[in-house]
Amino acid sequence: MRKLAVGTFLTLDGVMQAPGGPGEDPSGGFTHEGWSVNYWDDRMGQIMGEFMSRPYDVLLGRKTYEIFAAHWPKVTDGSGDSLNSAKKYVASKTLQTVDWNNSTLIKGDVGEQVAALKDQSGPEIQVHGSGNLIQTLMKNVPIDEYRLRVFPVLLGGGKRLFADGTTPAGLKLLGTQTSSTGVVIAIYERAGEVKYGSFALEEPTEA
Repeated sequence: MRKLAVGTFLTLDGVMQAPGGPGEDPSGGFTHEGWSVNYWDDRMGQIMGEFMSRPYDVLLGRKTYEIFAAHWPKVTDGSGDSLNSAKKYVASKTLQTVDWNNSTLIKGDVGEQVAALKDQSGPEIQVHGSGNLIQTLMKNVPIDEYRLRVFPVLLGGGKRLFADGTTPAGLKLLGTQTSSTGVVIAIYERAGEVKYGSFALEEPTEA
């Protein structure tokens, strides 16, 4: 079974909406687009390059696909080569065609389609951005890894990765790194159900 890995930029209060710049996703009256841009350094670029250097397929929602497809084919410095050549699966209810190189449109039940992709042989499947798609996946398909880049920013509102309705689950930390600008890069894998306990004394006091 192939690994399904979600890679996401987050603020410290969990917002993942529009990290890259104006026009990316102003829905809901969001006014903080581009909040991640000024925190990038060479270390973050190196870590991102390591993730993108291994064999992978890409799973994208419509909005992220349209942003990526408008940008990466036009990049000529080589930084987008692996993404441009990777096999891309696009989940959309509105698109009729996907013209970016090596792209396939997923229609119908996304959970069933992605579960079928996981059962096939091939490289890991990476999800980039695609906030709405991730919410669907978390409810319907086991996500094997969360690769989170947590930025030292508070926004107070916006689309969150772990929104209300997230299915409770245990996670195991696989590793962390920190950029010079204070961004924490953390990788978690699934670790079964949440383990509950209590700090109450075995023998209750009168209070």
